Amino acid sequence: MAGRYLLGLDVGTSGSKALLIDDAGQVIADATTEYPMATPRPLWAEQNPADWWRGAVVSIRQVLRGVDPGHVVGIGLTGQMHGLVLLDRGGEVLRPCIMWNDQRTAAQCAAITKQIGATRLLDLIGNPVLPGFTAPKILWVRENEPEIYRQIAHVLLPKDYLRYRLTGEFQTEVSDASGTALLDVAQRTWSAEMLAALDVPLAWLPTCHESVVVSARISPEAAAETGLQVGTPVVGGGGDQAAQAVGSGIIREGLVSVTLGTSGVVFASSDHYRREPNGLLHAFCHAVPDRWHLMGVMLSAAGSFRWFRDALAQSDLAEARLAGVDVYDRLTAQAATASAGCEGLIFLPYLSGERTPYPDPDARGVYFGLSLRHGKPHLVRAVLEGVAYGLRDSLELMRALGVQIEQVRASGGGARSPLWRQILADIFQTEIVLVNVTEGAAYGAALLAGVGAELYRDVAEACNQMIQVTARVEPGPDRFAYADYYEIYRALYPALAPLFKRVGDVTARQVYRR
Repeated sequence: MAGRYLLGLDVGTSGSKALLIDDAGQVIADATTEYPMATPRPLWAEQNPADWWRGAVVSIRQVLRGVDPGHVVGIGLTGQMHGLVLLDRGGEVLRPCIMWNDQRTAAQCAAITKQIGATRLLDLIGNPVLPGFTAPKILWVRENEPEIYRQIAHVLLPKDYLRYRLTGEFQTEVSDASGTALLDVAQRTWSAEMLAALDVPLAWLPTCHESVVVSARISPEAAAETGLQVGTPVVGGGGDQAAQAVGSGIIREGLVSVTLGTSGVVFASSDHYRREPNGLLHAFCHAVPDRWHLMGVMLSAAGSFRWFRDALAQSDLAEARLAGVDVYDRLTAQAATASAGCEGLIFLPYLSGERTPYPDPDARGVYFGLSLRHGKPHLVRAVLEGVAYGLRDSLELMRALGVQIEQVRASGGGARSPLWRQILADIFQTEIVLVNVTEGAAYGAALLAGVGAELYRDVAEACNQMIQVTARVEPGPDRFAYADYYEIYRALYPALAPLFKRVGDVTARQVYRR
């Protein structure tokens, strides 16, 4: 094959993905190599960085089959955020990565917040310190693994470990660094005050660039392992959500993405730095230079629908398999027969606790308003509506900060449902669209590489050339009914929050007694 190619590499939670596109944005090849996640203790989550590298090597070699590596003009990196990778002076990994979904650092988060102050933290880094973030993990290692801590020479994020293996350089970029709790997000640079307060040496941290900057080049050692050409430029790249936003064209204010995966993410590009006064939204640097983004996260979005399938729709699942149809299509067809608002049945989708706007691990799922009139169609539709109500909570926080929402671009498995898209449009009271690109973060990383390689003038030009709207859904008449039900939905969590805490305490005591 002739031409110029861009390579996006994604260090995901379940596997290393390589995506090769040409300069017209067409996907040439993609490959994913899976690896395990370890949970050595309850609430812990770890991975071996060597697995990421081995997976990346396999995936890169697969997508380069039949391609002259000299025609790969740029490489972009993305991946899971917040993970703590520790290296010694020789560049060797000191311990398994403590991942984004690891919850061991609650005590460290509380200590940091008490030491610095919740308001000052928001001033310094734009966000509260959460257990998933990187900084409290450093403190956990200091307190619990002092022999490891004494050997630290480098602190890296997952995608930046891959950069180190590809290039030998210790570099990062602003979007991923925003999730460390060590970056001054407003100024797009490491926070000297945070580093001093936590006694974290600046020398441990990688140099921080904008996402489109060529930060390093492929080394001879990496070229021998991967088949890439020595000297191929590697750009900063982006954290997975920022890179996915680039891959969906969410690069200017007014555009918002909603991802209906196991969790739900609402992502809004912002032309200037904003933060939610109480830290209820993440405020991070965007992968687009001189732009920022706001993000809300729901822990059980399409995951709520999967729970319903597994817990309450086993007969539908068996019949769908026999008929060779998708069980979710079967269930949404039933949901379409119920009216908007489900005759007063409302579902709270807090099956795994919640993050936005209620950072509450004790929150639980609820069916509210059940009556003898309700059947399975209502139960299914209430799940779809409840997730949409919860996602709207994030939109309302963004609107309160002055974000003008012109269009919402939907992605993820749940967005394949026409019914769910219509429910989103009606509850959000805004247009919902689909775009032609479905490869996610790796595609966005490849576009960032194209800007660094000067195939495109800037990120906007790359996205305008590659990304087109393929389907649109406008709000319909049901939006009027949903306006009333949404207000009831919003009143339920505050009313139930004390009971969520009580039932959590009682359940913990009962389990302990066993």
